[in-house]
Amino acid sequence: MITESDIRAAIDARTKDLLAPHYLDRPIEVSDGLYMSPGNTAAYLLVTDNGRVIINTGLGYEAPFHKKVFDEVSTAPTRYIITTQGHTDHVGGVATFREPDTIYVAHRRNPEAQDDDKRVFGRMRQWTPPWFTPDQQNLAKLAATYGGEPPVQDRPTPDLMFDDTLALRVGGVDLELHHGVGETTDGAMVWLPQRRLLVLSNLLGPLFGHFPNINTIRGQKHRFVLPYLDTIRRIRDLRPETVLTGRGEPIHGAELIDAVYARQYAAVEYIHRTTLDGINAGKDVETLMREVTLPDELYVGQGYGRVSWGVKTIFESYLGWFHQRSTTSLYPIEPEATQAMLVEVAGAEQVLARAGDELDAGRAEQATALAEAVLAADPNHPGARALLVRTHRALLDDPVTANNFWHSGWLKYRIGQLEAGD
Repeated sequence: MITESDIRAAIDARTKDLLAPHYLDRPIEVSDGLYMSPGNTAAYLLVTDNGRVIINTGLGYEAPFHKKVFDEVSTAPTRYIITTQGHTDHVGGVATFREPDTIYVAHRRNPEAQDDDKRVFGRMRQWTPPWFTPDQQNLAKLAATYGGEPPVQDRPTPDLMFDDTLALRVGGVDLELHHGVGETTDGAMVWLPQRRLLVLSNLLGPLFGHFPNINTIRGQKHRFVLPYLDTIRRIRDLRPETVLTGRGEPIHGAELIDAVYARQYAAVEYIHRTTLDGINAGKDVETLMREVTLPDELYVGQGYGRVSWGVKTIFESYLGWFHQRSTTSLYPIEPEATQAMLVEVAGAEQVLARAGDELDAGRAEQATALAEAVLAADPNHPGARALLVRTHRALLDDPVTANNFWHSGWLKYRIGQLEAGD
């Protein structure tokens, strides 16, 4: 019987540390004939008696490395490439693996998901450095597989698309593709019924048992709760005995997997319902972000998504950006310009003194807002920069913040900027 301790241990075993990309000289065999090559998101190789199946291909510049380590296991023809979603770290290397007779399979919304990323590609490149700056050691290891310039990031067109389900059979191995919605609307869950094994990758987020990123601060479309919950129901109906995600080792045990997904479902459903109750009671978004929290019996991790951000996203998904509180939100008024005017009236030193008092009282968020107002008036103000470094470090003292990939990544990046004078 699965206990609360079992559930928490499974959740807590998945931490933000899994999100750091690494590359192995040989792939890991995670099931008979099924191999994983880690990276930004793991690529998988399924070897059958009648050729290979590749599940996810990594980013364009990673794919030659994945191909190299997979080729050391098998150089049989690649019959199928399957991508579990249209994000760049899944589809970017399709061209590297594609052969003349290879069939690339994806959900029918895959082109739409790729187009969504393409439309905001320029801004996403500007916004990703706080979290995704490849280290030189990894780059050197990858570059050794192709030499010179890395391959161009692929934007592949599927040869075969499906709507709800699709059955394939390759060399005596049955595969079923089931549609799901999570990080994208084009999720393709790969189910091996003979093994009761599910390749889910990052569809529900890369960290098993953690609250989802209903909106990601690196910049992408809002994600919607009800289809996400429906996807968890579909997973539980399959009753997998093994789940493979985009990061980390396989998760084993049908009872444990079901218990964690039941918990994840209950937690997300609770936040959705409680946020809607607050909306209909007339509460503002900031109040709901403070008040709507998970009870202890619905504990899930917050290493990827955060509950408070989920509350804010649910609020704006239903009600939009105009909250009927400020007329200026209807106009192109930069808040920094207004902050600068107020600081000029009050005096920068007085505002910073108050910010220091707020920080000393344990209100680092308020102190940050005040110090940022001074920086809006004078971007080079040394006192404001120094205080912001202190407030950001204080914000990192919160364990949930420190253990969240996105939140801690931003705070550390911002500290670096402030200290460098950027």
